[in-house]
Amino acid sequence: MNIVQIIANELSIRETQVSKTIELIDSGNTIPFIARYRKEVTGNLSDEVLRNLNDRLTYLRNLENRKEEVKTSIENQGKLTDEIVADLENAMTLAEVEDIYRPYKQKKKTRAIIAKQRGLEPLANNILEQKDSTDIEEVAKEFINEEVPTAEDAIQGAKDIISEIISDDPDFRKKIKSTYYREGIIETTASKPDEKSAYEMYYKFEERISSIPSHRILAINRGEKEEFLKVKLRKPDDKIIEMICKKMIISSGKRATLIQEAAEDSYSRLIEPSVDREIRSDLTEKADKQAIMVFGKNAKQLLLGAPLKGLTVLGFDPAYRTGCKLAVIDETGKVLDTGVVYPTEPQNDIEGAKKELIRLITKDKINMIAIGNGTASRESEMFVSDTIKEVKEKLGIDVYYAIVSEAGASVYSASKLATEEYPDLNVSIRGAISIARRLQDPLAEFVKIDPKAIGIGQYQHDVDQKQLSESLSGVVEDAVNEVGVDVNTATAPLLSYVSGINSGIAKNIVKYRDEQGKFKERKELLKVPKLGKVAFEQCAGFIRIPNGKNPLEITAVHPESYEVAEKLLENIGNKKEDILDKDKLKDIRTKLLAINVAKTATELDIGEITLKDIIAELCKPGRDPREDMPKPILRSDVLKFEDLKEEMVLTGTVRNITDFGAFVDVGVKHDGLVHISEMSDKFVKKPSDIVSIGDIVKVRVIGIDFEKQKVKLSMKDIK
Repeated sequence: MNIVQIIANELSIRETQVSKTIELIDSGNTIPFIARYRKEVTGNLSDEVLRNLNDRLTYLRNLENRKEEVKTSIENQGKLTDEIVADLENAMTLAEVEDIYRPYKQKKKTRAIIAKQRGLEPLANNILEQKDSTDIEEVAKEFINEEVPTAEDAIQGAKDIISEIISDDPDFRKKIKSTYYREGIIETTASKPDEKSAYEMYYKFEERISSIPSHRILAINRGEKEEFLKVKLRKPDDKIIEMICKKMIISSGKRATLIQEAAEDSYSRLIEPSVDREIRSDLTEKADKQAIMVFGKNAKQLLLGAPLKGLTVLGFDPAYRTGCKLAVIDETGKVLDTGVVYPTEPQNDIEGAKKELIRLITKDKINMIAIGNGTASRESEMFVSDTIKEVKEKLGIDVYYAIVSEAGASVYSASKLATEEYPDLNVSIRGAISIARRLQDPLAEFVKIDPKAIGIGQYQHDVDQKQLSESLSGVVEDAVNEVGVDVNTATAPLLSYVSGINSGIAKNIVKYRDEQGKFKERKELLKVPKLGKVAFEQCAGFIRIPNGKNPLEITAVHPESYEVAEKLLENIGNKKEDILDKDKLKDIRTKLLAINVAKTATELDIGEITLKDIIAELCKPGRDPREDMPKPILRSDVLKFEDLKEEMVLTGTVRNITDFGAFVDVGVKHDGLVHISEMSDKFVKKPSDIVSIGDIVKVRVIGIDFEKQKVKLSMKDIK
């Protein structure tokens, strides 16, 4: 099996790109490092393609290892043939390898094994060969003994052996699976027809196995698990049995009839239950993969949300009985004030709460209020909206609010990390701090939370949790390294996602910083315990040091390219310090954008792609790529669900994306759904082709369910 060729074909890239990338991976380089600083080697492959390449490389290498294990096992049994070797070589999935291995795998005591132990294998062979004209009952009498009292028992034992032979045939299984996918139908019915549930559309439902989308597979699986649904795979059973018999039966008469009976038994007792499980497992695996991909894409967009810098923010964590928790943080994230107010049921102390909120706004010069979107969110929003109107009218101060997802805030507030950060603060107050900081810097805050807890995607609790964790870890790593990290302010959790830095080294960096003071240059990282030259090479380009010794260290220019960057600046009559001078920077940009890249790359002995990256960094030193992302919608007034009318056009924020559409926050209690069919007049293959998490979109109300508090939205025909 040529792994390089397979991956190149699957990803539609050149074999040299694959082989060189594999060399980099095998040398211990991380995906973010390869994606950013080895573009010349990979041919400018993106981090997404590199992750896919790495995943396929791991799978195919595991496949190769499994093939060798199976080959060795069969060889040790003295049963390895050239045909088996060829079949293993051609197998492209682990399932195919296991089908080949099935006849040689150590089995429990099956009916066939018992029959063989009773000496009935020659009788089974006699039936299968279909050459002996002797009456089979007479032949069977020769096998009668204490364990096989009658000829009928002997024939039944022989049929059990034939059934297992048919079941173990990898060619049959391959053709049967193909028939399932080509003609099979997944059918669901209600376990409790009279009981209402979220799965009512599946109470009487069927769809072709070949075309059912992943989100419906996951919904059906959950409905079955919660015992609302019964699931059945419908397929052409007679056609499958006929296919088996056509290959097995070469004569007529009693032996042919016995083979037919064995084939029917083999299919119903051994093959069908097994293949049903495999098909369901395959469908779930594909659905998991798709859901994880959607979740990962959403997570990256959420993590790369635009930060609101330079603001003092009040985090407002809504609640009823226990009161709404408040936390004021300054523009650096430092906690200035905390408190609890009771504007909601059952206390309804609106006047007292308003007085406290106005006090904090004036005392701490609050610009922005971040309101969590959980329990009592809508009532809290109304209270905040009324209060800031009063602040504007009486004091002339402009304050805005934004609704912030509080998913995972409770997970963070009770975590060991939150306890270390705020040992003297109540758990509930920590949640308010997290809500405020999410508005200030989504990336720095969300990395503190298990990515599975941030509440985006579809069926994240139903998919393979190990694969989900691995995928999300990679997504967070890519996002953190895309933005870069200020080593003098970053927390250990944030640093642990930087290329080449694990959690232990991250803690050592923070400890060194606490003891020795701020880092003044990147190479000082080499003094941190356990951060050696290899780790330094991987992490250095992603570390930022504002106001350090070297101006290049606020950019993504890697230390290995400092000399080139300085020569480039010298060539246009500038020094590296000039990139910090706003007036000189304009001139630098003009000169750099006018240079001949190909000629300059040759002169500086550097790749053109790398040179273009260096130019981009020198043109915008210290630029945060998140600045280009849509800013959160800032509100000063509240929209009630009762205010909604059909055909109303609203502005909203995309909060979640699934395979079937996007959920948009338009300022009412529940996010509205824009179904995939309502996203564009053109065909939409997947919603993520049209929108991203955090996008600000115009939507039209096309349906309102006041009872369920649900709203249907459209992005088509917006006037």
